Amino acid sequence: MSDPLPSTMTAIGITQPGGPDVLVPEQRAVPAPGETSVLVAVEAAGVNRPDVMQRMGAYPPPKGASDIPGLEIAGTVVTRGPGVTRWQVGDRVTALVQGGGYAQYCAAEESNALPVPDGLSMAEAAALPETFFTVWSTVFDRGGLKAGETFLVHGGTSGIGTTAIQLAKAFGARVITTAGSDEKCAVCKDLGADLAINYKTTDFVEAIKSDNNGRGVDLTLDMVGGDYVEKNWRAAAIGGRIVQLATLNGPSEEVNFALLMVKRLIHTGATLRPRDTAFKAAIADTLREKVWPLLENRTIRPIMDSEFPLEKAADAHARMESSAHVGKIVLTTAP
Repeated sequence: MSDPLPSTMTAIGITQPGGPDVLVPEQRAVPAPGETSVLVAVEAAGVNRPDVMQRMGAYPPPKGASDIPGLEIAGTVVTRGPGVTRWQVGDRVTALVQGGGYAQYCAAEESNALPVPDGLSMAEAAALPETFFTVWSTVFDRGGLKAGETFLVHGGTSGIGTTAIQLAKAFGARVITTAGSDEKCAVCKDLGADLAINYKTTDFVEAIKSDNNGRGVDLTLDMVGGDYVEKNWRAAAIGGRIVQLATLNGPSEEVNFALLMVKRLIHTGATLRPRDTAFKAAIADTLREKVWPLLENRTIRPIMDSEFPLEKAADAHARMESSAHVGKIVLTTAP
């Protein structure tokens, strides 16, 4: 007979908008699963840029979502709602959640959970949902990347970047990426990038033009914004597409729209967290069919930077904000 669930748990609260030090362990009530959700005993939770933005007061959780940060978890199902059909108590799952991941227990919609791939640790599994759901929905669904096309992703050693490089290569694209040091560029090349550009020493637009005789790239995934908007337009091929995922350098103050018109470009954007359960469920089903086999045979893998105990969430955020990380940062709960 299993032990009864506790009534309270350790979770990471945000005491006020601010720096990493506002992340503080506190006691919260263990959430109850809804009609079609499972309650997961969390063993690991991924750390992502939206968590940092939420902590700073710039990205509030959607209506009805937990105010506890954390968008991806891995652990074991401990109880389930009456309408759940996919999962049993004891199943090992990784899930995309709207919030609540930085805690010992977290509820997840059954359709937005996936099995922990064979051969992966719980920490590695927790590094999957946010980046893999995001990359699939932006690069392949919204961006329409096809085999044989040239794909540019900025920030190649971020969680999004390392995932995008591997998935784009696995599905037959030529991959170009940017990174902030020669060492990081070498990591990108090891992951399969055909060209890795140190943006601190090289103009990436000129490097791309030199690499493919001035043709440019078919699809760009950008998280930078700012002056990169026009640079991405200049680096694009005729009829190219740009998907804006974030604007870490702020909005663009001035762009030349003539470039957009003359080159017949499509510049679109996407955010994942506010999308409804059905949207995310469709991505989950596609990932299970097309991507999970690649994880299980180690064609692709989550690139791990570091693990921190849950109580050290502030240190994990400081690590992320240093931009020194390569791959995913994960929080782990005590056994």
